[in-house]
Amino acid sequence: MCGIAGLIDAKGRRAPDANRRLAQAMADSLRHRGPDGSGVWGEPDSGVWLSHRRLAIIDLTEAGAQPMATPDGRGHLTYNGEAYNAPDLKPELEAGYIFRGHSDTEVILYGCHHWGVAETARRLTGMFAFAYWDSKERKLWLVRDRLGKKPIYWMNQGGSFAFASELRPLLLHPEAPRSIDRSSIAEYLRTLYIAAPHSIVEGVNKLEPGGILTFEPATGQVETERYWSLDREVARAQADPFRGSPDEAVGEAERLLADATRIRMLSDVPLGAFLSGGIDSSAVVALMQQQGGGATRTFSIGYRDAEYDEARHAEQIASHLGTDHTTFYLEPDDALAVVPELPRIFDEPFADASQIPTYMVSKLAREYVTVALTGDGGDEVFAGYNRHAAAGGLLGRLGRLPGPVRSAMAGTMTSLSPNQWQALLRVVPGRVRPRAVGEKLHKLAPLLKLQGRDQYRRLISQWPDPAAITLGGAERPGPIDDEALDALLPDRVAEMRYLDLVTYLPGDILTKVDRASMAVSLETRAPLLDHRLVEFSFRLPSSIHLRGGQTKWVLRQILERHVPRSLYDRPKMGFGVPIDSWLRGPLRDWAEDLLSERRLRDQGLLRPEPVRELWRQHLSGRVNAQYQIWGVLMLNAWVDAYSAELNGAAPAPQPVAA
Repeated sequence: MCGIAGLIDAKGRRAPDANRRLAQAMADSLRHRGPDGSGVWGEPDSGVWLSHRRLAIIDLTEAGAQPMATPDGRGHLTYNGEAYNAPDLKPELEAGYIFRGHSDTEVILYGCHHWGVAETARRLTGMFAFAYWDSKERKLWLVRDRLGKKPIYWMNQGGSFAFASELRPLLLHPEAPRSIDRSSIAEYLRTLYIAAPHSIVEGVNKLEPGGILTFEPATGQVETERYWSLDREVARAQADPFRGSPDEAVGEAERLLADATRIRMLSDVPLGAFLSGGIDSSAVVALMQQQGGGATRTFSIGYRDAEYDEARHAEQIASHLGTDHTTFYLEPDDALAVVPELPRIFDEPFADASQIPTYMVSKLAREYVTVALTGDGGDEVFAGYNRHAAAGGLLGRLGRLPGPVRSAMAGTMTSLSPNQWQALLRVVPGRVRPRAVGEKLHKLAPLLKLQGRDQYRRLISQWPDPAAITLGGAERPGPIDDEALDALLPDRVAEMRYLDLVTYLPGDILTKVDRASMAVSLETRAPLLDHRLVEFSFRLPSSIHLRGGQTKWVLRQILERHVPRSLYDRPKMGFGVPIDSWLRGPLRDWAEDLLSERRLRDQGLLRPEPVRELWRQHLSGRVNAQYQIWGVLMLNAWVDAYSAELNGAAPAPQPVAA
């Protein structure tokens, strides 16, 4: 894993030495992504400069250093990621190229030179974001992996082009735009992340997953296309459904997942795994152990609050599988220590509160390993969210009731506060009582009045009406507004899984894990997001994914072959944190300062009145508005942290983990 950056000064606005220094500075601002080395390559006459920060994982020698050039000097590559099938692609290329080492970088470089950029991207299995400059064609390509595991930002200001792994390096560029995109704020308030192709800065874009961008300095034009898209793969899957039995589906899924896990264990540095004790990470660790090679190092986060703690479950599964396990218990003081650094760590406004434990478990793991496998993607690929079960069951049945009956039910659900529901239902045994049941009832209530994709929009909304609090910004159409989905997807469950994979997964989950792990120079790999497994999952009917009313039925069956059901069969918890109580306790003063009426008015981005009112209600305990409030806090903290850059000053350095 690495950090990449580059620029093209096609109009010669700066001297070559100035461009070299700028390219180096852009890369150096990504040192946290690549502490093991750096490099810069330039073509002064054309104004093209590529730079790189290296986290050495495969081939630790100088033969793997970047930027890397083809022997004839035509192709030049700066690359972030891992191509797990590089050893399989290499033999075909060895007929025409002499390899200097065994890095996957050389395979991608020679592949682009031999097969072309798009064909190389299609052949790769892995996670990647790379830039390839062809000195003969005078063209730059940017490429991002299929599902969006690795990020790449870009800008084109009057033919002055630049790109980087994060936003921060682009703000070093003297021609970078610096105005906040108010439409991005509106979209952020709904989901608590900013989805590609947009960013928080107007005029800075993110390349979408599965995308290829080309830039030709001679014309200053940018073109984008998709070498892979989920809608095309879903259409293929619908045309070729899996025709075997449910048990045969489990067998094929395990074969694919086992291979995805095997190829992700290739590393020249120490490797381990995150183990939460849930189904997804447990399945990955079980298959890692099956590969042999000794006890896997596993890591988890625990809480003193039993409502959120899964550490004991992780420890039981680790003991059963025979891993070398380490647990870190997260205290409020730990959160207080990391909260001020979150805007710099995540680089844009981002407010999934599990960003805190994700960063902490990454920091813990980095003390022992350089690479960690994760269970990310299991819910999206195998229908593991409560909304998937609801779409296949409860919501579908309730949707057939008359409107007045559904409205009356919604009123009953909100007649008590979440805390009151929680207290009332404590008589239900914990092993069958969902976590935060009061919050879930309040989330279900408004859904009873909606139908179709409007239900999904409400499910993924934190501020359901961002326009009511955003000043000067409006949401833009996104994948959820695509009417073609009705014909593409066979049922509501498949539709939700599709939308999760193209919105929530890259915008939230993968952003969170990439920024949190890279802040401490840890590479993470997600076997459950192998594109072969994703494509196969859409060949299965929703009746298999939710067989017997169970979410993730296929993955549960795989895990049961390795771990007794009694160790993992419990209500889903997620990677939550007790933000609600922290905001009323140890984080209250910090939050009060960021939510003050004066600050909100001075920033001029949000209407102070609804924000202040919701904050008062949260403090009183009448509502649990932790996620809405956390979203505003992370936005305001980001504006504070980046105020200098937005005014044209050099970015502050990325904090280095203690």
